[in-house]
Amino acid sequence: MSRELALLEKLEKELNLKELQIKSLLTITQAINDNVSNHGLFNMYRSFLSWEMGIDVMALFIKNNEEWESVSNINFELDDYGPLVEQFLNYNRLHTIKEQETPELKDFDIIIPVYHKKQPIAYSLIGGIKNKEDLYNKIQFITTITNIIAVAIENKRLFKKQIEQERLNKEMELAGEVQKMLIPDEMPKSNLFELDSIYQPHSNIGGDYFDYIKFSEDKFVMCIADISGKGVAAALLMANFQAMLRNLIFQYRDLETFVFALNQTVYRITKSDKFITFFIAEINAQKKTMTYINAGHYPPVLFNDNKIIRLDKGCTVIGAFEKLPEITEETVELVKDALVVSFTDGLPDLRDEKGNYFDDDTIERFVLKHGKKSAESFNKQLMQDIDEFKGSLNYVDDIAVLTCKIK
Repeated sequence: MSRELALLEKLEKELNLKELQIKSLLTITQAINDNVSNHGLFNMYRSFLSWEMGIDVMALFIKNNEEWESVSNINFELDDYGPLVEQFLNYNRLHTIKEQETPELKDFDIIIPVYHKKQPIAYSLIGGIKNKEDLYNKIQFITTITNIIAVAIENKRLFKKQIEQERLNKEMELAGEVQKMLIPDEMPKSNLFELDSIYQPHSNIGGDYFDYIKFSEDKFVMCIADISGKGVAAALLMANFQAMLRNLIFQYRDLETFVFALNQTVYRITKSDKFITFFIAEINAQKKTMTYINAGHYPPVLFNDNKIIRLDKGCTVIGAFEKLPEITEETVELVKDALVVSFTDGLPDLRDEKGNYFDDDTIERFVLKHGKKSAESFNKQLMQDIDEFKGSLNYVDDIAVLTCKIK
């Protein structure tokens, strides 16, 4: 009879444990469905192990941005978890810790790893199980709870990452639309001059910008700029920059005063947080003169009288300082068929499959070879050479080219 009573008591304990486990599973699952915070889930995990499983020592680690973080514990804290992390990362399955193992693990009996798509996402270290009865069943259930909590946290992280990626994609789409609106679709041609452009955007929306402003039939301004940064911030600054440029250019007809005023206006907006490399040239096609200022931009190439001249006179970048320390304005006499080739640094930064750059020497050789062509023909040939040069490689940055032919 006593044997039957003992059996009944054992069965009753097992039934009570099963009921407790089912209740705990339902509670945790409901909490996950209700989108309880990570902190709340960790507290439930700690409470369940401490009060219902009788665990004396526990440390739960979650992988967060490639770093392992201690997110919940029972009677266990360290100033430096590094050595402990190094030890438990050696195990990729449930492991019973033996007495002779490393001292970092001496407070624990069990290591429970949690993997998601072959990557470790959590480790629970368990020690001091008060009631050893039905130990295997308890460990299996603790493993189940640990997996549910860890996978729920990982899914929340992945969902948050997906939301952030979608937001970023929307921002990049918006930046791309802004950039398209600011880049001129068509360039002017006349019997005195011809402008033509190349714009090859990279997947990351950058700050490449070019423009022209016509003063009369024979006098105009061409400019090219590269705004620091990517995405919406660069696109918005580009929009502001275009508005400032087009407003100020008609207020200050000499380039030196214009660039000085442009710099101050940009600085007031950015407070030197961002800067702009900028090249601007005022061309009189009738008189065949060009006055320019280069504000820290990659020096354009002038093909004039079968010679190469680099247009590098000017000042430092726009927006970095409240006042430009010095501005140099240069005027160049042009001859018939002169060609001005301005570009952003995406062109010289272009590399081929062997790691060679489309560098200054390559650009100058190309200009010498094709400088007598029209602006449109020159740019078409340049795009062909760029495609052949880079081969199957992708563009590493935006490429913008603004070419002017003086007839």
